[in-house]
Amino acid sequence: MKTIITVLLLSSISICAQSLPQDYFDSPLDIPLILSGSFGELRSNHFHSGLDIKTQQREGVPIYAPADGFINRIKVAHYGYGKALYIKHPNGYATVYAHLREYAGEIEAFVKKAQYDKEKFEVELFPEATQLPVKKGALIGYTGNSGSSGGPHLHYEIRDSASRPMNPMLFGVDIPDTKKPIVTTVMAYPLEENAIINGFKNPVKLRLILQKDGSYKTEKVIAYGKIGFGINTVDQMNGASNKNGVYQIKTHFNGEEKVDIRFEKFSFGETRYLNRYIDYNSYKVNRDRVQKLFREPNNPLSIFKYENNKGVIEVENGFSSNFNIEVTDFKGNATLVSIPVEGKTAEISEEKVIDDSLEFVQSNQPTTINTGKFTIYIPKKAFYEDTYLSINTSGDTLHFHEDIIPVHKNISVSMSIENYTGADKSKLFIARLNYRGDPYYNTTRLKGNVLTARTRTLGNYALVADTTSPKIKAVNFTAGKWISNNKTLKIKIDDDLSGISSYRATINGKFILMEYNYKTDVLTYDFDDAIISETENNLKLIVTDNVGNSSTFEAQFFRKQL
Repeated sequence: MKTIITVLLLSSISICAQSLPQDYFDSPLDIPLILSGSFGELRSNHFHSGLDIKTQQREGVPIYAPADGFINRIKVAHYGYGKALYIKHPNGYATVYAHLREYAGEIEAFVKKAQYDKEKFEVELFPEATQLPVKKGALIGYTGNSGSSGGPHLHYEIRDSASRPMNPMLFGVDIPDTKKPIVTTVMAYPLEENAIINGFKNPVKLRLILQKDGSYKTEKVIAYGKIGFGINTVDQMNGASNKNGVYQIKTHFNGEEKVDIRFEKFSFGETRYLNRYIDYNSYKVNRDRVQKLFREPNNPLSIFKYENNKGVIEVENGFSSNFNIEVTDFKGNATLVSIPVEGKTAEISEEKVIDDSLEFVQSNQPTTINTGKFTIYIPKKAFYEDTYLSINTSGDTLHFHEDIIPVHKNISVSMSIENYTGADKSKLFIARLNYRGDPYYNTTRLKGNVLTARTRTLGNYALVADTTSPKIKAVNFTAGKWISNNKTLKIKIDDDLSGISSYRATINGKFILMEYNYKTDVLTYDFDDAIISETENNLKLIVTDNVGNSSTFEAQFFRKQL
């Protein structure tokens, strides 16, 4: 039976791929393709929208246009994709390249001109079709580690005409993979009031038993009522130890298909629903990303390609059955998990108990909660389901439950500072406290005497004052000295509380472009920009934090001009 299922799966992949161009796009890199991240991989609050291609632990690997087209978008940002490039192709698809070190040739010149015209590092540009055309195989940039990247690599995407990311492997991108997916956790979930699993009304973790053929079997599940299952699974490809996402998960109950989940395409508008798809509590408490193999209310994810009764099974008393899960990677390597299920009512070992002091929030209507000095506004559909929350205050600190329940829409947390007699009110903000109680800046707006912060994370919040200005220190030069051999000017900037908001640098009154690397807290100016022509130069840098504290750094240096 397993062989037949695998053959059918490979056939479905082939049929899907046949409708897409298989030899239209060349590889963007001229090195062996080894992945550190796969399409659809489960990330923090989103599905991964492309392939993360390893670049041999180095930056500067040339990137080539995989097909004819024109550059229709360029975005430079401190965070996120960092330096990113978008190419529109004649066949309606677009390709995306992120975390670049720099752009190539006329593209780099185009971006630099815009940055100097706008006098800012972060820019977003939309060139016309005739401005930056590219031919297949043309050099477009160099790989890097810019933005929110954890190491040198190329993030590569293919998007359809509606800007939805698609799995690049569907277009013929070939990544060697002979390894079966790995299964680490299987969970069982009671899904109605009278449902019970192994004597519990709460989710139950099942013991996995490895079989000789590499498949798994779990301990027998004694259950009654409507239940569902979940699985934590990853895939490892050849040449890398990274734990990547899988391509497909299918389930059967007594031979009848229940769900077919495939990571082929999704829209950015649905990607945050990942928090509804996974067992969020299990992830936050145990770092265990369990994918729920049933569709709950307020889960519109299109990765569910087929579902029978939303993947839910109904277990009747006295009825024995089997629930099978097959996990497959794109190359067709499959791992099977078999779960024996026996229908039987049993004595309840643990009842669900609800604390009367908890706040009850209905998902389908907005809620306002006043507690101590704080007002909390929870919009409609901020939570995926009706929720009980633990909320209390102590002075200027708010305990807003724990980060074990996913939040889909921004919740507003407000606090009146009308009677505040401390420092300048403009220096106050509502901070989120980490597990150690250390404050992290949360964007806060002051209107009148009310501070308001928006958040999609439960936890502890507190009123914090930041009255300390940012610190500025030269890295590769000394004031008053000759630096003719320097290729760059590097300055370290740091703010220990609210964080850096903006900076502006000039030399002899002329704006200079400084690239900010938030990972190292270093600003860098490249003398190749050729902004200065004098021997004696006066540098001025103003750095401002998120509550308006500013520091000014001034230094004179000398440089021989050619």
